[in-house]
Amino acid sequence: MTVYVDNMAAPYGRMKMCHMLADTDEELHAMADAIGVSRRWWQSPEKTSGSHYDIAMNKRKLALEAGAVEITLRQAASMNSRRRATGSLGRPEDALAWRTGRTEGVKPEHSPQIN
Repeated sequence: MTVYVDNMAAPYGRMKMCHMLADTDEELHAMADAIGVSRRWWQSPEKTSGSHYDIAMNKRKLALEAGAVEITLRQAASMNSRRRATGSLGRPEDALAWRTGRTEGVKPEHSPQIN
């Protein structure tokens, strides 16, 4: 089980924001608690592309210090797509290949094809 932070740096007021996601919501909320991010900032899967927090760069640094794994924005998007299709984020190392259908395993028929 792992918590991930991507390298997005989207402006939000005077801050730059990134995404924090995890294999499970329990892990995601535990990390948010550990780095001081309020539960009210949780982006639920019912309202967004997948369960995650948008966090400021200072919180990203704390998450990395607490053991989060750094991934790219493209990996985060691909992992969220995989979770919607299969129920699992999978590994960041093969997330892009999975999304474009270049994996050795069988890709679900209903998953998005992005080139």
